[in-house]
Amino acid sequence: MKLCVPIPCFFGNLPFEEAVEKTAALGYRYVEIYDWRQLDPVAAKQALDRCGVTLLSMCTTEFRLTDPACRALWVQGIKDSVAAARALGVKKLITQVGPDTGADREAQRRSIAEGLKAGAPVLAEAGVTVMIEPLNTKVDHPGYYLTSSAEAFAIVREVNSPNVKVVFDIYHQQVSEGNIIPNIINHLDCIAHLHAAGHPGRHELQYGENDYKNIFAAVDKAGYTGACGLEYGPLLPPEESLAAAKKLYAD
Repeated sequence: MKLCVPIPCFFGNLPFEEAVEKTAALGYRYVEIYDWRQLDPVAAKQALDRCGVTLLSMCTTEFRLTDPACRALWVQGIKDSVAAARALGVKKLITQVGPDTGADREAQRRSIAEGLKAGAPVLAEAGVTVMIEPLNTKVDHPGYYLTSSAEAFAIVREVNSPNVKVVFDIYHQQVSEGNIIPNIINHLDCIAHLHAAGHPGRHELQYGENDYKNIFAAVDKAGYTGACGLEYGPLLPPEESLAAAKKLYAD
């Protein structure tokens, strides 16, 4: 499995450029961030190029797809984020879909799909993919709309754009529904990126109830060619934690 380092999880207290250097020194070649607005795009791109590191993904600026009144803001956020992605060489954006507004769920689902369809031409022109993310509401994100991977896959298939996919967070889906391996390998056409953490606690993969060696082997065998972001809060010192993850799980 190709492993990716979410910089805020491990080196959030460091300047991005220094964090990239530390990540590269550990042998990692892929990173991701959340808020691209905190970066100096020129300095960031220079650091990435100098270290031979690819910035795989970052977040959009707006997440409220469940509310049609916020659609124009979300689409503008896509335009702004695509421009930043181009400057940084990023090909994937993550968007949450927003809170459950209390409206009829079918109306909220329709709003999500219509918002994604509205943003799809901007994404297609730039060659950038946006990924919706199911999250758990039992532990981490109470009030969030999208918890089911099946619903996420159905939305992506309804939108029917090669630039709209799912980021499948194994930790969140273990909390919400389990059945991890079948839910990934049977829907690889909808998945563009993975996230992982140990459950319970959202710490190192090896400390949780999931056998990530088995999960990654099955996903690789099924033909997944993307990466998995190590999106957890380390209990070990960050560099020690990343060194252990690489030894245990990397290709």
